[in-house]
Amino acid sequence: MPYASNADLPDNLRDILPPHAQDIFRAAFNHAWQDHSDDPDREAIAHRIAWAAVKRRYRKLGDRWVEKA
Repeated sequence: MPYASNADLPDNLRDILPPHAQDIFRAAFNHAWQDHSDDPDREAIAHRIAWAAVKRRYRKLGDRWVEKA
């Protein structure tokens, strides 16, 4: 299920990711959701792709996600 806004993301994602990282996650997830419409593992694939997109720009520092320099 695609996310219309960051408010629609699961609580755990909104709690740990900064707003810009949420934007990245949501955009990547929605794009992957459309691209993999025929795949039975569509949701899992979309989540993996979205996390990969976040990790290109952010890294986990302790218990926070911070933008890479």
